[in-house]
Amino acid sequence: MNQRLHVLWLACAAQALALTLPASAQGLRVPPSGGRPAVRAPDAAPRTADYIVAVVNSEPITNHEVRQRMARFEAQLAQQGQAVPPRAEFARQVLERLISEKAQLQLAADNGIRVDESAIDQAEQNIARQNQIDVAELRRRLQADGIPLASFREELRNQLLLTRLREREFAATKVTDLEVDQYLRERENSNDPASLELNLAHILVAVPESAGEAQVAQLRARAQRVQERARAGEDFIKLARELSDAPGAAQTGGVVGVRTADRYPPLFVDAVQALPEGGVSNVIRSGAGFHVVKVLEKRRADLPGAQVVQSHARHILLRTGPQLGEAAARQRLADYKRRIQAGQADFAQLAREHSQDASASNGGDLGWASPGLFVPEFEEAIDGLKPGEIADPVVSRFGVHLIQLLERREAALSARERRELARAMLREKKLDEAYAKWAQDVRGRAYVELREPPT
Repeated sequence: MNQRLHVLWLACAAQALALTLPASAQGLRVPPSGGRPAVRAPDAAPRTADYIVAVVNSEPITNHEVRQRMARFEAQLAQQGQAVPPRAEFARQVLERLISEKAQLQLAADNGIRVDESAIDQAEQNIARQNQIDVAELRRRLQADGIPLASFREELRNQLLLTRLREREFAATKVTDLEVDQYLRERENSNDPASLELNLAHILVAVPESAGEAQVAQLRARAQRVQERARAGEDFIKLARELSDAPGAAQTGGVVGVRTADRYPPLFVDAVQALPEGGVSNVIRSGAGFHVVKVLEKRRADLPGAQVVQSHARHILLRTGPQLGEAAARQRLADYKRRIQAGQADFAQLAREHSQDASASNGGDLGWASPGLFVPEFEEAIDGLKPGEIADPVVSRFGVHLIQLLERREAALSARERRELARAMLREKKLDEAYAKWAQDVRGRAYVELREPPT
């Protein structure tokens, strides 16, 4: 079977059908390889001659554009196992999406936002790397999927323009300490079972359906002894393997695994509601028998976890402006990379001499960082590196970066670090909300003439 390319052209399909594009969908990310392709060529069925379906500030949107975008979204929805809306409604949603996008691209042009070819080259390389192929193979697969290279690169250009426009509009978005405190309180006090993540282990003392009162009392006493041993500090997993009547307990040690509370039996959730991590429940009765439950992990699904994979990186930052264009900054950093890899220069020394960042005095060393603490472009570059590797120059709203990943580790977060992750999550939420309103305003200010409906 021919392995086809997985490329996320816009956002995930469910979000892309809305009138706004969430902040989390602005990056040029791709889903993992495997499964059905995220994009495909337009339907091969015969269609009528192309025609204009809408005009946005004098720029047309054609029926062909709508059909192409519908085809991509249909493939994405199918990949996610979601039903496609009725065709007329689907076409209307996609058209509205294109109108909103066209208005934003026009605003980007009016504000002098540009994307040069080197930035598109970088985006293309990133997509190839994420698909674990080279650029030549990426282009071959695009051709096999019926996607013209020029269209693909134009799509990348548009997404970069939209990303930079959004960064420009919302760069000043801040989150106060008071907002972080309120956010954490609301999440911690939430009663929504879907927002609580639990990892439970349990021991079952089975009760036969035919058991009489004396046998039931005997089995209850057995369960209580198990509970006492667990609360006294004995290894719960070992107890489960030795004593639990639950199927598979000998292999799993009674561990159910991390899942949201609404996916656990309500009896279990009620039993551990007031327990901290490490707590052991009272003996509880179900139709299967008596249970003793231990809380292995407990946290809000929308709060930062206790364990994360941290990255230790360093960078050289060149700020762009009238004296140094983006393309020139990229070229200079690419030369630094070549010299470092050839052993002709030292990364830390180049950072001290040339980086326009506060980390320059430390040789560009950024220390250990948890996910969500860097801007998306920077973090995406780090995620694609192995320790010791240097990324190609990366553009962010701060300028152009040369990034090297030094090492990774799994670490427990301190209270301060968890607050900072919560701050980053809250900022992303605020950005999404602000972007949604702003995108509607941009759409509302545009002159839109609807002509024939798309087919």
